[in-house]
Amino acid sequence: MAQKGAELDQVSFSCSICLDLPKDPVTIPCGHSYCMKCIENFWDEEDKKGVHSCPQCRLTFKPRPTLVKNIMLAALTEQLKMTGLGASPSTHSYAGPEDVGCDICTARKLKATKSCLICLFSYCEKHLQPHYDVARLKKHQLVEPSKHLHENICSRHDEVMKMFCRTDQQSICYVCTVDEHKGHDIVSGAAERMEKQKELEVRKEDIQQKIKDGEKNVKLLQQEVEAINVSADKAVQDNEEIFLELISFIQKRSSELKQQIRSQQESEVSRVKDVQEKLEQEICELRKEVAELEYLSQAEDHNQFLKSFSSLSDLTESNCSSSINVRPLRYFEDVTAAVSELSDLLQDVLNEKWTNISLRVTKLDILLSEPEPKTREDHLKYSQEITLDPNTAHMNLLLSEDNRKVTLMRKNLNYHNHPERYSVKFQILSKETLSERCYWEVQWGGNGGYISVAYKNSSKTGNGFGQDEKSWALLCNQHSNHFWHNNLSTPIPGSVFSRVGVYLDQRAGTLSFYNISETMTLLHRVQTTFTQPLYGGIRMYHHFGDTAEICKLT
Repeated sequence: MAQKGAELDQVSFSCSICLDLPKDPVTIPCGHSYCMKCIENFWDEEDKKGVHSCPQCRLTFKPRPTLVKNIMLAALTEQLKMTGLGASPSTHSYAGPEDVGCDICTARKLKATKSCLICLFSYCEKHLQPHYDVARLKKHQLVEPSKHLHENICSRHDEVMKMFCRTDQQSICYVCTVDEHKGHDIVSGAAERMEKQKELEVRKEDIQQKIKDGEKNVKLLQQEVEAINVSADKAVQDNEEIFLELISFIQKRSSELKQQIRSQQESEVSRVKDVQEKLEQEICELRKEVAELEYLSQAEDHNQFLKSFSSLSDLTESNCSSSINVRPLRYFEDVTAAVSELSDLLQDVLNEKWTNISLRVTKLDILLSEPEPKTREDHLKYSQEITLDPNTAHMNLLLSEDNRKVTLMRKNLNYHNHPERYSVKFQILSKETLSERCYWEVQWGGNGGYISVAYKNSSKTGNGFGQDEKSWALLCNQHSNHFWHNNLSTPIPGSVFSRVGVYLDQRAGTLSFYNISETMTLLHRVQTTFTQPLYGGIRMYHHFGDTAEICKLT
């Protein structure tokens, strides 16, 4: 207990600046005592303000008080030192390079525990105590230790900035309100903080909502990954079974053909051998007859020769030798040729269908897709260079040299016949297929017309763009504006659109038309499924001399 009392005495007599037993202790007019050196250094810092204060109670003095040694406190300090209790407590937490140091400590600075936005000082636990004890200091605003307190001082007037100028969006001091910020929209810093705090809360809610949406999307993507893996595994297994069945079918037909060929081979060989045996037997008999004739021809007795010759039977004609026809040896070669023809046909079919199968693999409908562009600048990132195909141009359409501009002519231009040329009035298709994600613009000169995207096999002779299921078209003219597809129209409000933008996202199945002026305004959007490569199309209205030009966007 005696030791505890001694520690309390030491704290009671410590200098509140260096937190050590006072060296050459002095007492200032408010009654607080400090090391002479500590208080002199503290007041030296305050000399430029012309007013000096007590580090603890903040009582101010003017002029600077004269310091006189406190003899009684010096004697008590010496006694404490003799007891061995004068050393600095080892529990002090000194400020490092990254810490905020106490502004009052004059020797080695301790870590600040709070900063005061009114005093604009940072305090260690010891030097902060007056803010808890002194009634006037209790009203000060304490915050976590900050290295940026100097930023709260006006650089022009050296005053605390407690106001905020909404006109210039900056913190100012009271002097600024009647100086360079006079007449501006000015509120207190606290009021502006409340407004900004509301905005911050709204923003925080938005971010939290985005986090929730993001977490939801993460779950969706996880489900998508699982679905992709399950679908891919099933597709691999099913396709292996289909190909195995196809291979088994081909092998079965191959085996059947082999058996049929062998059976026919055996039958034909047997038939030929039968004929061969009969022919060989006939040859043997003929040889015998030749021997007999040879014997007869050597007879010396004429009467005997004549008698024997008259008894000879007529020569029997061979049936086998007369039935054999010599022909080129083509037995089963025709079968091989037929199988080869089947193989070529199968390969052609597979190659033709394989492209479609590959496209189905690469164009899977997966959640991962790029966001829809919002501004014209965003759309221009997907701009595509498009030219018009002369081989598709109607006979009354005149193309420019760069194949970008088309003019409706009164006379027939007598183009050569081409299977892709439109006989539908005044239509033309682009030469290039449209990219999976692309943007392009058309500038009308005159009374407008149709802007379209279409399949290559859309009608060349019957219906115009938008009047079949293979084309989508926006009609823009001075009388009315409509979107057409499959011969169904949707009215589009607005006047004449002289420049129209077209945005296509084939994977997402979206087609959008925009009016391009000072702003970019959505006219119509389609959500569908595209199953074939798409081309850009233009169809002129019925006014000769009108033009349409695909704009250069890059």
